[in-house]
Amino acid sequence: MTRKERELETLLTPTVRALGCEIWGIEYRPRGRNSMLKLYIDSADGIGIDDCERVSRQVSALLDVEDPIVHSYRLEVSSPGIDRVLFRREQYLANVGEQVDVRLAFPFDGRRRLAGRLAGVEGDDVVVEVEDHEVVLPFEQIQRTRLVFEGASR
Repeated sequence: MTRKERELETLLTPTVRALGCEIWGIEYRPRGRNSMLKLYIDSADGIGIDDCERVSRQVSALLDVEDPIVHSYRLEVSSPGIDRVLFRREQYLANVGEQVDVRLAFPFDGRRRLAGRLAGVEGDDVVVEVEDHEVVLPFEQIQRTRLVFEGASR
């Protein structure tokens, strides 16, 4: 998570919680006029389109007032979905044993993408079982980890 994403999460968390939801994760992609802020929300009861619309309206109003992003951007609010992206250490811990697709910032053994079973978290590392051997990946090397719905083919 970037410094800007942490700043946005700190700003938005009270509003999202007041609406009965939690922030699952934030992705901010600054690309000039094509910048995007994607907010993933979740709740114990699940997330529907009405929840996304309600959170989007309130978050948009808060962002207009606080103005933490200098350039124009597109705001998207959605549920994490069944193939959710993992953002935090506790999310990795809660999903040990699940199939994951990991994209790396830099190649590891010549590969930037690994698919396997999330075997655990050890300190600042994520352990993924790939083809009968364990691969230890530092959190800072991971660009994105997504759960793989086992009924889906990729």
